[in-house]
Amino acid sequence: MAQAARALWPGGHALAWRLGGSPASRLPVQSRAGFAGAAGGPGPAAVARKGSRRFLGTAALALGGAVGLYYTARWHLRAQDLRAERSATQLSLSDRLQLTLYQYKTCPFCSKVRAFLDFHALPYQVVEVNPVRRAEIKFSSYRKVPILLAQEGESLQQLNDSSVIISALKTYLVSGQPLEVIITYYPSMKAVNDQGKEVTEFCNKYWLMLDEKEAQRMYGGKEARTEEMKWRQWADDWLVHLISPNVYRTPTEALASFDYIVREGKFGAVEGAVAKYLGAAAMFLISKRLKSRHHLQDDVREDLYEAADKWVAAVGKDRPFMGGQQPNLADLVSVVVVRGAQTEGPVFGLGEPRCRQYLPGPAPPPQRHWLHLSSGALRKTNDKELSWFP
Repeated sequence: MAQAARALWPGGHALAWRLGGSPASRLPVQSRAGFAGAAGGPGPAAVARKGSRRFLGTAALALGGAVGLYYTARWHLRAQDLRAERSATQLSLSDRLQLTLYQYKTCPFCSKVRAFLDFHALPYQVVEVNPVRRAEIKFSSYRKVPILLAQEGESLQQLNDSSVIISALKTYLVSGQPLEVIITYYPSMKAVNDQGKEVTEFCNKYWLMLDEKEAQRMYGGKEARTEEMKWRQWADDWLVHLISPNVYRTPTEALASFDYIVREGKFGAVEGAVAKYLGAAAMFLISKRLKSRHHLQDDVREDLYEAADKWVAAVGKDRPFMGGQQPNLADLVSVVVVRGAQTEGPVFGLGEPRCRQYLPGPAPPPQRHWLHLSSGALRKTNDKELSWFP
C-alpha cells in the first residue's frame, strides 16, 4: 500500500517530513533481502519496517487531506466574511444617506434614477414636480429633473443629471468616498448645442471614480468597464431619443400618451385638461422635428426595433445580460427606457408582430430575450413593486 501511495503521490514522503513525520528511508534491494528468514519469508524487522512505512504513508495522506479540508473551509468562511463585510459596508453607507428625488414620474431620465435606487435598495423620498409651474424646484438654478438632494451627516449635496446621479452614487457605494468629494469629479459646464441653445453639460458622467482595485473587483477587466460606459452613453444619446417620435407618432397615439402623462403626473384639473390636448398637439408636431433632426426613417418604429436588435446582438447568446450573470448599469438604463416606451402610450401594440419579441411572454424569440430577462431580474431585487416598473 505504501508503494501504491508513493506511486500516486511521489512527494508523499517529503510531505510527511514537512508535517513533522520521519521520511521513509529507501533501502537497497539487497538490504531488504538480508532480512529474510531461513525459510525465505520476511523476518520480524522487515515486517516492522514495512508496517511502519505503510503507517507513515497512510498518515501522511490522511493528514494532507485534513489540512486541505481545513484550508478549503477556512477560505470559504473568509469569503463569506468578506461578502458580509461588503454588504454591511454598503448598508452602512446607504444608511448614512437621506435622499430626496425631484422628478416627473413619466420622464425616462427620472425612471433611470428610480430604477438605480430601487435596484440598490437605497431608501428615498419622491417629490413630484408640477411640469408647468415647477415651484417644487424653485430652490435650484438648474431647472431640469431629475434632481437628487443627498443629506450625508451635516453635508447636503445637490446632484443633477440622471447619469451623474447614477455614477456618483455607484462610486459612493463601491468606494466609500464622501459624496461631497465625489461630486467634484463631475463638474458642469455651459455649452451651445446644434440648435444654438445654451445647455448644461457634465464632465465624466459615465465614469465611476474608482481606484484600480475597486475597478477590478467590480468589472474584472477594462473591457467590461469600457463596454458599460459605451452602452450607457448610447442609451442617452440614441435610444432615449427614439421614444418621443414613437409615442407621439400619430395624433391618436399622442393623445393616448398625454392621457397617461396627465393621469400619472402632478397637474391641477384645468392644467391637466389643457396639457392633455394642447400638449398632445404640440408634441405631435415636435416629434416630426425630432424625426428630422435625428434622421429617422419614415416609419420610426423601424428605428426603435433596430435599436433593440442592436442591443440584443451586443449582449449576445453567451450571457443573459450585458453585465454577465447580473445586470450592469447599461442593462439597467436600457431596460428602463424600453419599458417606459411600452407604458407611455400604445407604442408596442400587441397587434404589431415584431413588438412581441420585446414583450414579456411565455415563448421567448430565437434571439436573446433580454428585455424579459432584465425585467424579471430587476423586479426581483426588492419585495416592493419597483417604482419605475410599469
